[in-house]
Amino acid sequence: MNRQPTIVDVALEAGVSRQTVSNVLNTPTMVREDTRHRVEAAIERLGYRTHASARRLRTQRSSTIGVRLEPSTNGVSGALLDRFLHTLTEQAEGQGLRVVLYTARDAEHEIAQFSRLIDGADIDGLILTSTFYGDPRTEWLVAHNQRFVTFGRPWGISDLEDPQHFWVDVDGRAGVRQATEHLLAEGAKTVAFLGWPRGSGTGDERRHGWEQALTDAGIPEDARLEAETVESIPAARAAAVRLLNAHPEIDALVAVSDTAALGALIASDGALPVVGFDNTAVAESIGFSSVDQRLDVVAGDILRLLNEVGTTSSAHPDAHTLVTPRLVTRPRTGALELLRRP
Repeated sequence: MNRQPTIVDVALEAGVSRQTVSNVLNTPTMVREDTRHRVEAAIERLGYRTHASARRLRTQRSSTIGVRLEPSTNGVSGALLDRFLHTLTEQAEGQGLRVVLYTARDAEHEIAQFSRLIDGADIDGLILTSTFYGDPRTEWLVAHNQRFVTFGRPWGISDLEDPQHFWVDVDGRAGVRQATEHLLAEGAKTVAFLGWPRGSGTGDERRHGWEQALTDAGIPEDARLEAETVESIPAARAAAVRLLNAHPEIDALVAVSDTAALGALIASDGALPVVGFDNTAVAESIGFSSVDQRLDVVAGDILRLLNEVGTTSSAHPDAHTLVTPRLVTRPRTGALELLRRP
């Protein structure tokens, strides 16, 4: 054979499916011993990626992790995943791991990328980001016995506590609750919420934190004021203007993201106490308070869980981990002066 043998060649040589070869390379404990030996013999005869395959069969690890490179977004908070990727890569390097980046247009394209990476024996683990309700990516990975951890809950009733789906997420409810309690403690009487449209798992959780803080403060439901916006500064500004014009009694606002917070600050000319979420560089430079997701902790927990996938039982206490964020408070004078500067 003059060309480099492929996983298909190995499958034909061993008389098994391509997925069985992939399982032998990635999760050999899932394959019957006699079948595994037949595939290993075919790999050796064909010389299929000899050094990589040998290392996989010996350690069940290639020390390579696949992560999607997210498309750029217009929002201020869109840089959050870039920061996460940077932190993750640093920590992975410190543990002798490599990170392979790939791109995908949508969930279906990403699943196709999974197949390409797995069939090419390029990775033995995946980290998924931007989870959503009914996410088909996690279903595919579970069905194909692949090692993965998600940054974000599955947002589905059926697999929220699935022992095959390891995940790490930030407790957005706790973070927004901290922010709301802070504004109330500072003397605000009417704390409004600027959030994303309902149906976003992350956005709904953050809204619940605001609601919980108001409930604890004895504020009735009919006195709670909120507006929805997409992740865009102009959209957030417009939504905040409508909300503030309709309810001039609002004296503070909690935003679902720093993008929304900046829009609200512009709408009020910096005069309104606003707390954002994500603690971006914009929040730091302009000078408004924001909830920090503690991405260093998130990355560390994800790498730990990824190393444990397939070796732990369903009773593992940390298979599903919520990281408690922290509120970073800043004096309002900086934001007020910057936004009012001609």
